[in-house]
Formats: sequence, C-alpha cells, structure tokens
Amino acid sequence: MIHPPISLKPYGRHALLIEWPNEVSETILESILDFEDFLVRDCLKEREWETISAYNSLLLVHPKIEIDFPKFSQSVKEWYERSKGSVAREKVLWKLPVSYDKAFGIDLDEVADRLGMGIDEIITLHTESVYTVYGIGFVPGFMYLGGVPQELEIPRKATPRLKVKKGAVGIAGKQTGIYPQESPGGWNIIGNCPIPLFDRNKKNPCFVNVGDKIQFQKVSLGEYELHKIEAEVGIYKPEKMLLDA
Repeated sequence: MIHPPISLKPYGRHALLIEWPNEVSETILESILDFEDFLVRDCLKEREWETISAYNSLLLVHPKIEIDFPKFSQSVKEWYERSKGSVAREKVLWKLPVSYDKAFGIDLDEVADRLGMGIDEIITLHTESVYTVYGIGFVPGFMYLGGVPQELEIPRKATPRLKVKKGAVGIAGKQTGIYPQESPGGWNIIGNCPIPLFDRNKKNPCFVNVGDKIQFQKVSLGEYELHKIEAEVGIYKPEKMLLDA
C-alpha cells in the first residue's frame, strides 16, 4: 500500500500532531483510521494514550508523559512505514430519522429560494445521499458529515444564530450535520433529529465514530414525536447496518 505523505509537529508538551495532505478525501481518512488502529494495537503500549482523528489529522495525547519530540516523531515515522493498512475495521451505516417539517426546517424556504429548487427536491437530495463522518467536535457529539450533493451546497449564514435547537439538522458548504445540544451556530437549518447523539452518562457517550456513514430518513411529525419519546425512555435503537470492509 502506498501511504500518503505525513508531517509531524509538537502540540504542546504532551501531544504530537500528525497531518496528511490538506484535502477532504475518503482515501486520506482511511489512511488516518488505519494508522490510528495500528498505533493503538501495536505501538502505543503505555496506558492513557488518547487518539483524536479528523479530516486530515491525527492527534496523539498522553496527559502524563512529556513527549521528546525528535525521538517520538522518528518512532511515529517508522511505525507509519511499517503499517500496511490491513486492519479489518468494522464499517457502519447509521440511518437517523429527521423531520423536515417547517416548524423545524426554519431555513428551508430561504435555502429553496437561494438554490432555485423546491423544498421536496431539497429533502429528497438530502435523504438520498450517504454521508461520511469526517470529524466529531465543536460541541460533544457534533458530526461533520461530508458528501453533500453539489446541488445542495450553500454558504453558512452571514449572521450566526445565538441559539440553535438541540437536534437541528443543518447544511453549510459541502457539509451537513446535527446539533447535539442547543448552541450557537451558523448553518442553514432544514430539519430536526429526535434522538440524542451524545450522552455523557454512557460508557460510549457518542455511538457514532469517525469513518462511519450516515443516511437521513424523512419521518412525519407523529413519527418524530414517537421516536423522541422512545429515546427519552431509553428504548430507541438507531438503525445500524454493517457495510462490506
């Protein structure tokens, strides 16, 4: 396997940042995730190492070890050359419900006007596409989803809102995503997802991982309310499909 080139830089006393070519690419993301798995499985033997992957970077953090950058970076380069990208990772597609009712899709009319298409067409394009989770951040559980159809690409709002509702589904540029909690935000809101994406009380607070796939399913207001109640009482299970590796 030919590895994309990487560069390394210190990231404070306890972390090292590995960067791949600066592009949004599933090939780059696969290289990052393969190497992350290889490091965790075969190289980072000390406990408490944390790895954070997103888009074109991988951050290695150890809160109790002060990193000798020249020595450790040389080891990382050697590990990268040894890694073969042959780790069999589980690939998952999550199907998440979304209501596109105008009570939730507060920017639908504006998006339709700016893109020159009907609301039904926007919803169809948004639900037919399968998105890749390129990163999780901004607020806990916020997924940066790439793969928005070119027809739906629209700039962020000129003036961000101070409050975006929990569960709001937005689009901006080449990305779409769900706000996992109420927060400021500048994306164009077209719907709402009734199920929580982050629960700090769970062992795995966010059930979605970088590299997973997401597809949205349009639901009625009644179905939305039902799924919301199911999630609140803990019986809703997101639809999960295993994809071929």
